[in-house]
Amino acid sequence: MENKFEVDAVQAMAAMSTSLRSELSKVIVGQEEVIEQIIATIFAGGHALLTGLPGLGKTLLVKSIAKLMSLSFKRIQFTPDLMPADIFGTEVMQVDKQSGERSFRFIHGPLFTNILLADEINRTPPKTQSALLEAMGEGQVSAGGKTYVLEEPFFVLATQNPIELEGTYPLPEAQLDRFLMNIVMDYLPLAEEERMVRQTTAPEQEELKPVLSADDILAARRLVRQVPVSSNVISYAVRLCAATRPGSESAGTLVNDMVKWGAGSRASQALIMAGKARALLQGRRNVACEDVSALLLPVLRHRVLLNFRAEAEGLNVEEVLQQVAATVKE
Repeated sequence: MENKFEVDAVQAMAAMSTSLRSELSKVIVGQEEVIEQIIATIFAGGHALLTGLPGLGKTLLVKSIAKLMSLSFKRIQFTPDLMPADIFGTEVMQVDKQSGERSFRFIHGPLFTNILLADEINRTPPKTQSALLEAMGEGQVSAGGKTYVLEEPFFVLATQNPIELEGTYPLPEAQLDRFLMNIVMDYLPLAEEERMVRQTTAPEQEELKPVLSADDILAARRLVRQVPVSSNVISYAVRLCAATRPGSESAGTLVNDMVKWGAGSRASQALIMAGKARALLQGRRNVACEDVSALLLPVLRHRVLLNFRAEAEGLNVEEVLQQVAATVKE
């Protein structure tokens, strides 16, 4: 793929998306919108948080996507006793057999990979969850007074159960903001669930073949950044985010009454970057307001915090964001 914005490159990007979807359909039934959002997150250079009840196939989906890419892949099962050193690694003392000199050597943890599956990330306390912050935000790890740069591409695909379930811990707000999207995975329609059961209980299972390399993903990310965005689309994204901030000029009564704090500036950036990736995946060379509005929920639902009044009245973030989308004009 050429590193310039051309028709051929856009068509290659769309073909790449089609190949991924086609191969994924061998093991994943339905969930087209979820798959599109995960692929858009990867190509936009972000990290994805996949939220859903146990048994919906979150882990299978992430592992299947990893198999389609010729990249290193590691999985961390987050548990209450997991420590930060279990994620990024630890220093051990070693003794030189000839000189007898002692020195410390850093042993890389599972974080040093291209694709990291952080499974059930909210099953571990916030101290351990925060061990991913620097890696997700800066692509590096600091340990023992040294900085270790992670190999590109690096992205985290995390799964979590709804925080109302027993034994879960809410993720720190700073870490939530590092996820480009919070993608909600829901139950399949009955017809698709029947097809899934038939497919997964068959005598033979389909084998997935890698369709993307590290160079493909890095080239796709460079291409995403080159997608032109008109000033009115940027204005729309910024005004949407501003309308979630209580006390701002754009905020309505519902936001002022029910929201503790709204989406920050990183949310505006995320809307545009995700919109660029979505446009390319659909074979378009420009971002439309439709792309921004279609990504409003996955990009903002984890960046807006409701207050106690909203919780007491049973209001959820999605309802507030839908109201914001209805009041902010394109």
